[in-house]
Amino acid sequence: MSLLKILIITDAWYPQTNGVVRTMDNLGQQLRKRGHEVKYITPKEFFTVPMPTYPEIRLALNAWPKINKMIKDYNPQVIHISTEGPLGFFGRKYCLKHNIKFTTSYHTKFPEYVNARVKIPVSFSYRFMRYFHKYSQSILVTTNTMKNELVSNGFNIDKLKVWTRGVKHEVFGNGEKIKDFKGPVWIYVGRVAIEKNIKAFLNLDIDGTKIVVGDGPQMSEVKKKYPDVIFTGMLNDKDISNYLASSDVFVFPSKTDTFGIVLIEALAAGLPIAAYKVPGPIDITGGTEIDTLDDDLKTSALKALKIDKQKCRKLAKQYTWEECAKIFESVCVPNY
Repeated sequence: MSLLKILIITDAWYPQTNGVVRTMDNLGQQLRKRGHEVKYITPKEFFTVPMPTYPEIRLALNAWPKINKMIKDYNPQVIHISTEGPLGFFGRKYCLKHNIKFTTSYHTKFPEYVNARVKIPVSFSYRFMRYFHKYSQSILVTTNTMKNELVSNGFNIDKLKVWTRGVKHEVFGNGEKIKDFKGPVWIYVGRVAIEKNIKAFLNLDIDGTKIVVGDGPQMSEVKKKYPDVIFTGMLNDKDISNYLASSDVFVFPSKTDTFGIVLIEALAAGLPIAAYKVPGPIDITGGTEIDTLDDDLKTSALKALKIDKQKCRKLAKQYTWEECAKIFESVCVPNY
């Protein structure tokens, strides 16, 4: 493939820590390694306000006409719109106005997230999502299960392309045990938020130690309610890998994630996954020799204790950020 000038427009960026940010960052790193030129348009370049009910997310208010000039000055051959926020919306507007081809990605079960927070009907949000992605040349989705879900919600199957994720194996495969916690040790890594269904993990009646790595809008509430749980707050990748190395099972209570990069990072550390039979876990461990998924989270957790750690590491090896970049190259649509 010829080398390209690539523009990624994303409303999710640092200092946020989530799967979208990590995907876009690692994608850019790999594309540059492969010789492409990559530029980002992110909220850091605009005046922002905190998103209602979720202050960690900053929304750009003065995106137009500044974004118009930024795209025009860079003159990219490839435009990828990562998110459905203000920057994504105005990036889309620019492309449609100037008849420029672009791709989009569907990272988040946005309709379900919104419903969990403010009870807006899922059908209404899906109508907006279909509208937003309608003119995209390709819609990059995380898994086959998500592809099928979007088709069932009215998306064009021909535009949906499965786009996997990766792991920094050199980091998550080399964690060092912090200390010997009272076992078994159950760990969750991710946002502490209502849409992550974290209380399903915290309420589990199981022996041992529970660890929560991450932060979010529910943190103050759950820290008070669950004093026996270890809450570490936000950590860097190396510290996370050390906590994973000190644990026995990774518990993933979310029912609204589309993939869950933390799942494959946990597998790289040798941790079996306890989770529900939902998109993300189904696509990663479902039907494999380390499948412990169950409609009951406690049952899944107890099954996971019996899984061989080496089998977890073996499964994780198939996920790399290099492969993620290769898939992106194969579906991006250059404007020449």
